[in-house]
Amino acid sequence: MFVTSASSRTATAVANLRRICEQELEGQYELEIIDVLEHPDLAEDEKILATPTLIKSLPLPLRRVIGDLSNTEKVLLGLEVHPRRPTQGIEGTEK
Repeated sequence: MFVTSASSRTATAVANLRRICEQELEGQYELEIIDVLEHPDLAEDEKILATPTLIKSLPLPLRRVIGDLSNTEKVLLGLEVHPRRPTQGIEGTEK
């Protein structure tokens, strides 16, 4: 995730992303947070125009989501990531 340090938007996006990863991906992820002010070369290489920008590199295809990541469903859909937790049936049984 590419962020700009010391902004409230960054803090919100990072907190939302950590929550999504912990709740939906159950440890099946690797997260790297890159401050564009400290590493402008990396931001330029990835053509980052706005922050925060989340990039999912694997599995392919590469996907990007920009914003505070407050809507879990939209984030998962945008990244084409499927949560590992089973869906519940009508009577609470796993499908």
